[in-house]
Amino acid sequence: MASSCLRNRFLCAFVFVFCGFLGLITSPAEAAIKKYQFDVQVKNVSRLCHAKSIVTVNGRFPGPTIYVREGDRLQINVTNHAQYNMSIHWHGLKQYRNGWADGPAYVTQCPIQTGSSYTYDFNVTGQRGTLWWHAHILWLRATVYGAIVIVPKQGTPFPFPQPCWETKIILGEWWNVDVETFVNKANSLGLPPNSSDAHTINGKPGPLFPCSEKHTFTMVVEQGKTYLLRIINAALNDELFFGIAGHNLTVVEVDAVYTKPFTTQAILIAPGQTTNVLVKANQASGRYFMAARPFMDAPVPVDNKIATGILQYRGVPNTVLPSLPQLPNPNDTSFALSYNNKLRSLNAPNFPANVPLKVDRKLFYTIGFGKESCPSCLNGTRFVASLNNISFEMPQVGLLQAHYFNLKGVFKTDFPDRPSTPFNYTGAPLTASLRTSTGTRLSKIAFNSTVELVLQDTNLLTVESHPFHLHGYNFFVVGTGIGNFDPAKDPAKYNLVDPVERNTVGVPTGGWTAIRFRADNPGVWFMHCHLELHTGWGLKTAFVVEDGPGSDQSVLPPPRDLPPC
Repeated sequence: MASSCLRNRFLCAFVFVFCGFLGLITSPAEAAIKKYQFDVQVKNVSRLCHAKSIVTVNGRFPGPTIYVREGDRLQINVTNHAQYNMSIHWHGLKQYRNGWADGPAYVTQCPIQTGSSYTYDFNVTGQRGTLWWHAHILWLRATVYGAIVIVPKQGTPFPFPQPCWETKIILGEWWNVDVETFVNKANSLGLPPNSSDAHTINGKPGPLFPCSEKHTFTMVVEQGKTYLLRIINAALNDELFFGIAGHNLTVVEVDAVYTKPFTTQAILIAPGQTTNVLVKANQASGRYFMAARPFMDAPVPVDNKIATGILQYRGVPNTVLPSLPQLPNPNDTSFALSYNNKLRSLNAPNFPANVPLKVDRKLFYTIGFGKESCPSCLNGTRFVASLNNISFEMPQVGLLQAHYFNLKGVFKTDFPDRPSTPFNYTGAPLTASLRTSTGTRLSKIAFNSTVELVLQDTNLLTVESHPFHLHGYNFFVVGTGIGNFDPAKDPAKYNLVDPVERNTVGVPTGGWTAIRFRADNPGVWFMHCHLELHTGWGLKTAFVVEDGPGSDQSVLPPPRDLPPC
């Protein structure tokens, strides 16, 4: 059931809402320290007539929600009781000067070993809205994930109609077998792992799946009231459409940044992204399916099964059959492009869009697939993925430690600003004849410089959509298109007024996306495709952002309990 603002003590600290009445507390409040204990532990869970052991936080799937107010400090102690090494990433939190709290294993820390603990200690500054946390090692984020709700500062209302209630919608994937076991087997054979057996809404696949009547998320609503849905795509490998039968969704925020509101029957949300929508319970009292299914407009196999939950008007009996929403077709490219084009920054006086207009550093990265020799694999080869024909090799020590302590031989800062051999990137299907190299190669960025990065999909083996996530930063999506990026013509079409600001962006199938950001956060920051399959194949890199001249513009010293390698 949706949780009422009146019954949520944390939210009531800043706003009282009941059927349109709004009262704001305007007295100043000091920043608080919010403490959480995360126990990583194995639990037996049953879905789709199958029982198995999964890794959880505090025995919950999905894991606990973190509630924090903008300006507060979070201290989250993670104790690892599972058999796997663990690290947790606080997805979308900028972690200014404090990469030690970012979480990707072997990038900003070594993992937390079994029986050990680590406290992620960081401030939540200048951000409010919906983000999320997840495991950032192996494929463990299949079950280790949860929501982060950042409440605005006291006295600050939402810049949209105030909802009466709110709820979280976390979209995920489920496999009937142990995820780590089948991934390791697929890797040893040089084959892609199997697609998931189901998609889930808040960990539940819904009644269209066997043995799932009791594994169905239900949201009870009251006629005439408005609800805020905080939607998170925690799936490992699938971009998803989401909609509710008979009800429009009004998009008001993505990746914890307010947007110009627009209304749609369905949203498109890639792995790693969050979207806040308003839903008004203005239809005939009944039961309506909310549904999620994948978007894939390339010849790549995916789990096409539809996960469902139920939006149920209060007082309606459970015997009433719900209706399904009309979601876009799984390969509806035009909807995907049109939807993403509607996303615009709010760009209001209190929430400006500070788009870099002058660019100091221009980067052009091609996204490609390939095959490399693997004598022990089934076909003698295995898949690799690359940026500028470089497949990233993870180190055995944390990159941030190597940078901070100036350790030699861990990585090089010679990642090329553009591919060494230009070609017709999205032309006729190409063989992987451009040799892919492997290495731990990073790009060094001067502090406070402005960066434009164009991510170009290619037809090396196949074109495909890729959601890219940049740690430590938000960025502005200033342009996107289908085909090859044209540096002479395409920049003239950029939106430099109100482009959407986010931390994860989808590069369209057979197309390109241009982003801009100011490199004002020193440290080592991971950038990778948020499809776990592609990340494992090497579709990732990192930026070394140098320290600035000021005393408050350098990487903070590491915490004493930073996990050892």
